[in-house]
Amino acid sequence: QLQLVESGGGLVQPGGSLRLACAAQGFTSDTRDYYAVGWFRQAPGKEREGVSCVSGSDGSTYYADSVKGRFTVEGRFTIFSHGTKDTVYLQMNNLKPEDTGVYYCAASAEEPYSRTWSNVDDYAYWGQGTQVTVSS
Repeated sequence: QLQLVESGGGLVQPGGSLRLACAAQGFTSDTRDYYAVGWFRQAPGKEREGVSCVSGSDGSTYYADSVKGRFTVEGRFTIFSHGTKDTVYLQMNNLKPEDTGVYYCAASAEEPYSRTWSNVDDYAYWGQGTQVTVSS
């Protein structure tokens, strides 16, 4: 059974930065490269939306248009992991009030593609969420 635990949320002023962490428990050496890990967020009264995703098989990354830069794919947010991939991070820079919401990490056994990575229904495992509030 795979369990995901998010951390790193908090209150930050516009223009500030936060780094979220998603710690995965239950990966084995056989399954670690099998799952994609995504970050989603949900603002009050809105549907849950995909923010970013990293493929477990080849490390491909995907980002929502709202967090991309004008000239680079990564832009304001960057998804990455270190070493064993048991922890996936979301570095968030130049935060805006519209980035406010509960951020969830999730794992999917489906290989992500540019048109499918943000499908909520493809993710079978979810963390409990961490609140991010961007406000002055």
